[in-house]
Order: sequence, then C-alpha cells, then structure tokens
Amino acid sequence: MAKRVFIVHRWYGSPDADWYPWLKKELEEKGFQVSVPAMPNPDAPEISSWVEALRNAVGTPDKETYFIGHSVGCQTILRYLESLPTNSHVGGAVFIAGWLTLTSQATPSKTEEAIAERWIDTPIDAKRVQQRIAKSIAIFSDNDPYVPLDENANAFKRFGAKVIVEHNQGHYDENTLELPSALRALLEIATP
Repeated sequence: MAKRVFIVHRWYGSPDADWYPWLKKELEEKGFQVSVPAMPNPDAPEISSWVEALRNAVGTPDKETYFIGHSVGCQTILRYLESLPTNSHVGGAVFIAGWLTLTSQATPSKTEEAIAERWIDTPIDAKRVQQRIAKSIAIFSDNDPYVPLDENANAFKRFGAKVIVEHNQGHYDENTLELPSALRALLEIATP
C-alpha cells in the first residue's frame, strides 16, 4: 500500500499556492500518494470545519499516513490527531511555521485577531497527540514576522517534534515556491 501524504495549507492559502504544488510533485515522483485538500473558508479558518475537512480527506488513517502542515494547517493537524480514537496511529507529520501564539503583525485587523484568538485559546492535549503520532519535525524560520520562534518551538517540542530552525525564510508563504527542507523532513520520518 502506498504511503499517503496530506498537505494542509495556511490561512488565506489554497492547494495551488506557495510551495504546495512543488512538494506534491516531488513526493509523487518518490511514490507517495499526495492530497492537498482545499480547506473551507480559508480567509476565516474555523477549528471544527478545518478538522472535519481533514478527517473527510483522510478517511481511515494508518501508520502509512503522513501530514505536512503550514501555519494554521499545523494546528489543524494537531487537533485532528487529538480527536482520533486511542487505537489510531499515523506515520508522522512535518510542521512548517506552525504556531500556538502569534505576533500582533499576524493579525492587523480586529476580525483576524478574533479568528486567531479562537485557535490560540482552545487548548490541545499534547499527550493525546503524542500517543497517535510516530514521528514529527517542526521547521521554523528565525525571521518569521508572524510566529514568535522560541515560544512556538518549545510548544512543538511538547508535542514530541524535532525542531529545525532555518535562516531568513520568513513565513514560507508567497515568496517560497520550493521547500527542500519540508521534502527532506518528510522523507526522514517516512523512511523506516
């Protein structure tokens, strides 16, 4: 059975934005089945609808199921994993610019602030997440204008992730069309 990878895009994102098409093609060339689901209402992401959309895309998860999240997509994956039954286990996840806290620059409007607050204020059970995921890697940039590095790196360590900090990559969004570090990280966790 082929290993499946689900790439969960960012807030204001879409399946054909940023580095997602490049990574999908690279992984497919290596034999993975890759899906980049269009998440509902990407301009105003909601926890329940995004987790539900991911659940519907995945169907039945197993140890050959992997995830790559970007920004709020990382939280979507964590919350999806938290919601799985105790006996459910997935192969692993790669988190790109994931956050549990944001800078004020990330939410310039009251509307964006209110959306972000729901994601920030709703806790995630780190122990439940760890019980359902074999391996994970979190990749951050040291100059991400939206994601405070130390707090978020420490938060992802609590989920059991190995943390990698890259130099000068921003938020890995519009200006990043290829992301070799994400490819390397996925191959690292998906190789026995």
